[in-house]
Amino acid sequence: MAAPASLRAQLLRDEGCLLKPYRDQVGKLTIGVGRNLDDVGLSQTEADFLLDNDISRASAAVVAHIPWAMALDEIRRAVLINMSFNMGIGNTARGTGLLGFPKFLAACERGDWATAAAEMLSSKWATQVGVRADRLAEQMREGRWV
Repeated sequence: MAAPASLRAQLLRDEGCLLKPYRDQVGKLTIGVGRNLDDVGLSQTEADFLLDNDISRASAAVVAHIPWAMALDEIRRAVLINMSFNMGIGNTARGTGLLGFPKFLAACERGDWATAAAEMLSSKWATQVGVRADRLAEQMREGRWV
């Protein structure tokens, strides 16, 4: 095997790259190429980068699975993306994630904002996320950032 031609290549060889968190040999929570999350964590720049990628992923999932959402105004579409960000796009048949809210989604599609907000607030999700659900339901009902 040829010697690595850079520090980066050497570290990739020596550390490996795991894309899900794991405990290293001394029990430190680690991810990627040896990033010690317990001691080093993330910088604000890194956290912002992850957030932007996660927003893009949640937005793409909403567009792919709920194409009519593109016709919603930005503020109400953001509610769908926020919910997908929080619980995943999910699966209609299994009743999981955003797709597990068929009455809510039907109300959104027909522009019945009061019913959509009520469906949000009557869910198990609302009890889990508390004031987040209250704020998002108000945003859906009123069509303004909350």
